[in-house]
Amino acid sequence: MNRAPDDVSRRPETTDSIRIRLDIAYDGTNFAGWAIQPGFRTVQGEIQSGLAAILKRYPPGPTVAVAGRTDAGVHAFGQVAHVDLTAEQADGLVRPRQGIGVRPATLELGAELHHRLRGILVNRPDIVVVRARRAAAGFDARYSALWRRYEYRIADRGALHDPLQRLRTTWYPHELDAGAMDAAAASLVGLHDFAAYCKRRPGATTIRTLQEFSWRRDPDGVLVAVVKADAFCHSMVRSLVGACVAVGEGKLDPARLIDLRFERERPSGDFNVMAPHGLSLIQVGYPDDAELAMRAVETRARRVHPDAFPA
Repeated sequence: MNRAPDDVSRRPETTDSIRIRLDIAYDGTNFAGWAIQPGFRTVQGEIQSGLAAILKRYPPGPTVAVAGRTDAGVHAFGQVAHVDLTAEQADGLVRPRQGIGVRPATLELGAELHHRLRGILVNRPDIVVVRARRAAAGFDARYSALWRRYEYRIADRGALHDPLQRLRTTWYPHELDAGAMDAAAASLVGLHDFAAYCKRRPGATTIRTLQEFSWRRDPDGVLVAVVKADAFCHSMVRSLVGACVAVGEGKLDPARLIDLRFERERPSGDFNVMAPHGLSLIQVGYPDDAELAMRAVETRARRVHPDAFPA
C-alpha cells in the first residue's frame, strides 16, 4: 500500500491535543490511494485540505492518521482515521460565530467537525466522512485496531456482469471453481510469514495473522472473497486473491499456496496480483475502550513467528 514518509500515527495524543475519530467511505476509482503524494489526488490529501480550510484561522492544519492505507483504485466503506486538534482549534470549532442564525450555546466538537467537513466535501461525492466523534482515551486508528476486513468481488464467465457494479468488480473471462478457491484460502489461515504474498518494504515485517479467508458465490453469481487479518502488508490481499483465482481456474495446485508461504518468495509465473478496483475495505475492528491503549502498545511491537525462516 502507498506509504507516506512520516508515520503520524506514531505521535501520541498529548494533554494539549484532542483526538477525533473519523469514519470514512470512498470510491477509490479516481484516487491515487490514501496517502498524500505530490501531484496526485489522494483521500488523505482531500481530507487534510478540507481540515486546513476549516481551521485556516488556527494553523497549521492537522494531519490525518489512518487504519489502513489503501492503494490506488481500492475502495473503502469502513475506513477509520484519527486527527489531533489543538485546544485552540477545538475551541474555534465549537465557539458560536457572529451573524449565523440560531446556534446552540454549546456545540459538540465531533458533530461540528463532521458538519463542516461534509460541507467542504459536498462537491467531492466520491469521499464521505460518515461520522466524527471524540476518540476514547488511548485510541489510535492504526495501532489500536484488532483486525481489518476486506472483500474482493469477481464476476467470472457465469456471473452477472452488472455495469452498475463494474467500478468495484473485476470481470474475469473464465469460469472459476468457487469450492476449490475456498478450500485453498482456508489452508492459508493462521499466523504465518506472508512474504511470498507481499511487496516487501525494507525493514518491514511480513508476518501477519490471517484470521479469515473464504469465498462465496452471491445470488447474482459474483464471487466474493472475505479476507480478515490483524494487518496487511503491501498488495497482500490482491496477491492472496490472485493465487486463489489461479487455483479456481485449474492453473495452480492448491498445495502450491502453502509451498510458496514457506519459500517466502513471490514467483513470476504462478499467479497474478489482481486489479485494485475489485477490492474494498469493509470494516476495522477495535477492542473495548479500556483496552485501546494496551492494544496500540502491543501492535507496535514487531511481529515475530517462532517458525519463521531467517531473512
